[in-house]
Amino acid sequence: MVDYAPPVIPNVLAERYASPAIQAIWSSEGRIVLEREFWIAVMKAQRDLGLDIPQEAIDAYEKVKEQVDTASIMERERVTRHDVKARIEEFNDLAGHQHVHKGMTSRDLTENVEQLQVFRSLQIIRDKSIATLSRISKRAEQWADLVITARTHNVAAQPTTFGKRLAMFGEEMLSAHAAIQDLVDRYQVRGLKGAVGTQMDQLSLFEGDAAKVTALEESVVAHLGMPAVWTNVGQVYPRSLDFRVVAALTDLASGPSSLCKTLRLMAGHETASEGFAPGQTGSSAMPHKMNSRSCERVNGFHVILKGHLTMASGLAGDQWNEGDVSCSVVRRVMLPDAFYSIDGLFETFLTVLDQMDAYPAVISKENAHYLPFLMTTTIMMEAVKAGVGRETAHKAIKEHAVATVHDLRNGKTATNDLVARLAGDERIPLDANRLEAIVASGERNAGAASSQISAVTSSIAKLTATHPEAAAYKPGGIL
Repeated sequence: MVDYAPPVIPNVLAERYASPAIQAIWSSEGRIVLEREFWIAVMKAQRDLGLDIPQEAIDAYEKVKEQVDTASIMERERVTRHDVKARIEEFNDLAGHQHVHKGMTSRDLTENVEQLQVFRSLQIIRDKSIATLSRISKRAEQWADLVITARTHNVAAQPTTFGKRLAMFGEEMLSAHAAIQDLVDRYQVRGLKGAVGTQMDQLSLFEGDAAKVTALEESVVAHLGMPAVWTNVGQVYPRSLDFRVVAALTDLASGPSSLCKTLRLMAGHETASEGFAPGQTGSSAMPHKMNSRSCERVNGFHVILKGHLTMASGLAGDQWNEGDVSCSVVRRVMLPDAFYSIDGLFETFLTVLDQMDAYPAVISKENAHYLPFLMTTTIMMEAVKAGVGRETAHKAIKEHAVATVHDLRNGKTATNDLVARLAGDERIPLDANRLEAIVASGERNAGAASSQISAVTSSIAKLTATHPEAAAYKPGGIL
């Protein structure tokens, strides 16, 4: 009889998109090592507080903590039907001792280690968001004066600048970054609380000495390196915390996703692009195509994050008295995959920001075509100042604008002659020279865009000045 080897099914988010740093935190091997380091930290603290745990036992555990055989652990789990028990047995057999997990329940291990994974991942994503903000700021400054046709409902509306467009989404992300930083600063770990949160077993180990139990927990929390600890929890920490984490990640991805959607639309008009690497192919059938595939990927990651946010919301506010497996099976997918997604998003988006480009010649042609339309609100305000009722001016301008669009679309005219039409309408008390001057000003005037850009880039500069290493981060190669 031939033994059947089950197929290895990859996690596409992890293997194709996430960086090595995030992969290492959430890999099976990485998690097991974190668990073993946690057990060792607990043993050391228990020994220091008087429990009989020989130093040679701790040394033995230290020696084998990196020896991870996931196949062996899985074989044990098939017998025990309990993942933590399998990992305890494996670690004990490797070390030749039975001192780990004293006074602990499974959740004392899994909750704290999972929170450590979340916390370290949040720190990595926080730093990548700083690098991203730095790149957005530089691009906003680079194109601060490049006037483009802004669109509302994706229809030409008024002049803005490309820098303003970038700064707009940069400010959105800056706000989301502040939420991530606040989450990192306040993140609460469960600590050693026992089966239902009462620390009963640890109190038993220490003969009812509450001070030693508190000292043990403080030592363990110090090992984890987190800023705060829950006081009143049950077997598990509140799943609303997971919801806040995934919500913060989804929020952080929103600005980049919107910017990428805008860049995709601009690429369709050939006014900007995400860049095109040497040898890259846009379409297997259409050689001319240069698709915005990286921006599309960013938008896709945001959809995935919103899916995980739905999963997180399903657990928040639906917690049983203690923990249960219906919660575990969701979190085993939701937490790592949310971080794989946001990490892949930033690796991709940073690449876009480094390679993107704008095309002033095409932008200028587009502006020339639309500029008379874009300046109609200014023309209306000037007409009002000259004594015409607003609604009268609006009606006249609308009539001529719609007629001009109709004639352009149907080939009755090859050029935008809206100014000439308005100059011949007695309802608009502005002559041709004044109207031409208003339209011409649109090539230089984008309202308060310049000062708005400066306000955002100044805020980003303050952030990057305090985190220079994070700001300098460079993404790895992406597929």
